[in-house]
Amino acid sequence: MRVYVIRHGKVLHEWKKWCTSAEFDEQSALYDKAPIDKASVDTVNDDIQKIYISDLDRTLQTAEKIFGEEDFNRTALLNEVPLHSGFDIAIRLPLGVWNVLGRLQWLTGNKRQPEVRKQTSKRAEQFVNMIIERNEDCAIVTHGFFMHTLIRMMKNAGFKADKERVNYRNGEVILLTRKC
Repeated sequence: MRVYVIRHGKVLHEWKKWCTSAEFDEQSALYDKAPIDKASVDTVNDDIQKIYISDLDRTLQTAEKIFGEEDFNRTALLNEVPLHSGFDIAIRLPLGVWNVLGRLQWLTGNKRQPEVRKQTSKRAEQFVNMIIERNEDCAIVTHGFFMHTLIRMMKNAGFKADKERVNYRNGEVILLTRKC
């Protein structure tokens, strides 16, 4: 079984460098609606029958750039891990503080975040079990932070990756294979 996991293309959104909590949440929502730079996407030279994308438009735009107009399979199981401000404050803090704090809250299970690590892992495991059951080569267009959990769950299920990364660049393609 061959599965191409693809991070969406570079999002055309200029983040504010300093934000209040409300501004950070607004910036996150704007990022989710922004278009992608279609030149930032690798190609896949294979005949893929099934292509899965998340509910967020940036994965649709990426999939259309790579595969053309196809009948894509949208699923919320592939959505990015949502990120909200770690607390309410009217003082502006650096963007990096908001990102790190939100991901630490996700990691530790803080309910301020809409989804925590355990939920993300369960969602990824559910998707991996589905594609294993269907046993067909496919492509998955998803998101950078979620990719780490997805690929970890795929490796736990016996998949081998063609490359290892700490950070997946926008538009990057990772091939995972599994013997049936």
